[in-house]
Parts: sequence; structure tokens; C-alpha cells
Amino acid sequence: MAGIVFSKSSGLNDSVYGKSEAPIKAFLEERVRAYEEGSLVNKLFKMVDSDNFGEKFGSMTSLANGFQPVGEGGAYPNDEKQEGYSKFLENITWKDQFAITEEMIEDNKILDINRTGARGFIDQYHLTREKYAAQLLIGAVSGTTTSFRGLTMDCTSNDNVALFSTAHPSKVNASDTQSNKYSNEFSAANLGKIETAMQNYKDDNGEILVVAPDTIVIPNDATLKNTVFAAIGADKSPETANNGFNYQYGRWNVIVNPYLNGVLSGDDKPYFIYDSKYNDAYNGLIFMDRIPLTMRSWVDENTGNNVWSGRARFVCGANDWREIAVGGVTGATEL
Repeated sequence: MAGIVFSKSSGLNDSVYGKSEAPIKAFLEERVRAYEEGSLVNKLFKMVDSDNFGEKFGSMTSLANGFQPVGEGGAYPNDEKQEGYSKFLENITWKDQFAITEEMIEDNKILDINRTGARGFIDQYHLTREKYAAQLLIGAVSGTTTSFRGLTMDCTSNDNVALFSTAHPSKVNASDTQSNKYSNEFSAANLGKIETAMQNYKDDNGEILVVAPDTIVIPNDATLKNTVFAAIGADKSPETANNGFNYQYGRWNVIVNPYLNGVLSGDDKPYFIYDSKYNDAYNGLIFMDRIPLTMRSWVDENTGNNVWSGRARFVCGANDWREIAVGGVTGATEL
């Protein structure tokens, strides 16, 4: 869900603010488009529209037996599958507002209004979305919940353990666990190890899935950026004396996300390996919009200020976990 919705203004047409309403609206819409084109949220999360208080994202196990040999004229065997883990995401209401004084309009400060009031408002709206989504990943590295502006965020996937865990249980056999949390620091060799581990991820029936990671996501850390681009940026391996062929070259998208800097801790430099196609197909990381940013404006009778308020409803969360793994975390699985 994109764009911005303006409700009918109250009491502005006959006021000193009437002529300023249209340029303020235009500026707000322009800022929204600029942010949506470069949004990191859109690159990491599946964007979903919602028509309800919340939405349930479910899954099914694969067929237990698969195709069976039956011989000529044989009967069709009955196969079995069951409901897998599910995740319910409840939409959250977000609000903010800014005000414009009569003096600013009288002094023809419309440019300043757009630069400070309108621009700052839209900047904060999109920064909130970006930071909120990033906090899900940051929090999930260390636990099942995290805090964002007083809100307690659920950092679990649909199996009710942290999105990043060394022991994701199977719905069919809870003792059969898998890890997407690794201690291996970033290198070309360790990238290959985590990629291989992800390619071998199984569904709840123990069948290997089609996970094919294509993206590396890192915080904005100079050392980590140098390490990543050195590992994947040349067709010859920088780690061998004879510069053997580097099969990682040209195979990865890289996202450097400064809002993930909070994941850096001491000597740990976590990084994320991500499958964008799996995420889209299996509803992995979800960012759900219920109500787009909706603006209304009115004149405050007490102050005479023109008040612009904005309201939106959205939520992010993790359903499946197999679309993403984290490396570089002390005490996690070593490959």
C-alpha cells in the first residue's frame, strides 16, 4: 500500500491558510514518493495489504508420502499433510502531527514550512517504518522480544522461538531442529558454508526445500563492508596464493542498512543472508499495511495555528524463518 490520503480540510478555505494548503499537500506527496522508491523495507519484507484488525499467516506441511509405484491399473494412494505453524499479526496504529503559525503564512514563509514542517513530518514517518522494521531483525538476534519507542515487539517466527535460533523445531517432530543462527564470521568460505546450510533447510516433514539465498544484508560498518566486497567483488579468490576461481563473484545482491547498526556489539559483526524469492513465496518477513498515511488539517481555535495530523496502521513480523539467516554471532552454531 503506497501513497498518502488527504481527508477533507476543516475550516481552511476561508482562512489565511487556504492558499497554502495545496503547495503543502504537493510537497508531502513528493516526499512520500521519494522515500518509497528507495525504501529498504520494500527490499527486505513482503509488503502485504490488510483489510482486518489483524491477519493470520499459516502454512501446511508437504505431503508425507509423495508419489508411490502402484503398477498397472493400481489405485491412487491417499497422501497426508497437516497444518504447519501459523503467525497472527495485529495492525498497530501510529500517529503524529505538526503545526503552522499564522505568522509564518503572513510572512510568506511557505518554503520554510515545506522544508521544516512538512518535510520533517514525512521524513519521520518513513524513518519510523525503516527503524521499526530493522529493530525486528536486531531484536531477533538476541531474543524473542525487543522494544521500539515503548512498544514491545514480537521477534519470534511462527514456531514461537526467536526468528534467529539454533533450534527451530519441526511441527511434525519437535525434537528435529534446525539452525539459522551461526557464529561464523564473514568470509568467502563462511558465506559458502551458510549458503549451503540454507540450501539444505527442510520443511516440517523433513523434505529439503528450494531455499536459494541471493542477498547479503549488513549494517553500515566499514570493516564489514570491506570484508564483504572483498569476498564477492572479484572473480579470483583473494584468500589463496594462486588466486583460484571465486564462485561467489557476481552472485549476490548487497544491502547496506544503517538502521541495522544496533546489531553491532563488541567484537561481533553480525550479517544476514537472505532469499528474496523464498520470502515472497512463503510469507517469511511480513510488513503489513492496514491504513496508509492519512492526513487531515484544521485550524486550532485556541492558538490560530494550522495543525496537520497524520495517522497510519501497519505492523511487521516474521512468519517463516527459512528465508533469512544470521552469521557472526558468538555462541551460535559453528559450521
